[in-house]
Formats: sequence, C-alpha cells, structure tokens
Amino acid sequence: MISQLDTPDTDTTISLPYPVEGLVQVFTSSHRSFFTDVMAQALRIAGQGTPVLIVQFLKGGIRQGYENPVRLAQKLDWIRCNLPRCIDTPHLDDSETKALQELWHHTQKVVFEGTYSLVVLDELSLAINFDLIAETEVLAFLAKRPAHVDIILTGPDMPKSILDVADQITEIRRSYRP
Repeated sequence: MISQLDTPDTDTTISLPYPVEGLVQVFTSSHRSFFTDVMAQALRIAGQGTPVLIVQFLKGGIRQGYENPVRLAQKLDWIRCNLPRCIDTPHLDDSETKALQELWHHTQKVVFEGTYSLVVLDELSLAINFDLIAETEVLAFLAKRPAHVDIILTGPDMPKSILDVADQITEIRRSYRP
C-alpha cells in the first residue's frame, strides 16, 4: 500500500505584519548517533508543505550525491555525499575530498537561492573537526543565509564558535538506568 500526503498549496503568499526570522539550531551529543528528533521534525514540517533539505555530509555507501536526492514526502529532499563509504576519519583521498566539497558548495547554493525553508546539516561538526569543511566557511554561511531559512546542525563536539551563534542548543545525553 502506498500513502501519499496531500499538502496545501504553498505558492500562495501570506502577508504577516512582521518578518519571520529563521533560527540556527544545534543538536549535539558526546557520541555519534542518529538524531531521530531532528528527522521527525524535518518530516513533520515537510508534511505540512514546507520545503526541507537534509544533507548528510559523512554518510556514503549508496553513491547518491546531490544530483540524485531521495524525495521523501512531497517537500523533503535527502542528499548524501557521493562516496562509496561512510567517512569516519579525516584522511580522505582526492576523489572523496572533491565529493565532500561539491556537496558543501551545492548546499550553500540552494540555501542562498532560498529553495528550502529548513535545512538540516547532519554531522557537520565532524566535517569541521576533521578539517574537511572550514569552520570559518560555516560561520560565514550561517551569517549570509536568507533570513527566513531555519538551519539545524547536528553532530558531536560542535565547535564553540557555532554554539555561540546558535539560537537553540539541544544536548542529547545517554541515560543508563537499571
């Protein structure tokens, strides 16, 4: 059985008496994990008709790349780095570095075009900490993004400079209870 969400027409313009500012949200943890709350939020917002992009910088293995996004619901695009493996080390060969940089440039391009209202940058902190994406580039990107775009950054050990510009920080901790 196939279920299809019918979203309202989002091409109509709603006039608000004030501008709506996008937020920078950070979801971080001391361990590398799948942030299900972030993904649930992205699916919920896309299901309501808002364009959403999820970018997984360090996930590979399916040779997806930004040219072949997976479309979930009608308004959710999911892209991964065009790599034969997942990145778990800062040591990449030239083709892997090129694929990661192409994904980063594509992400910036579509955000600056205003294509999406919510953009999730999954495990961006690891890409920064591995020196695969410059922290200064990420800070400039966040400062220059269109004002209405919400950005969610995920990953362990988020750099302090990014935490300093975040509107909301959520720290996910494991709780061991017998």
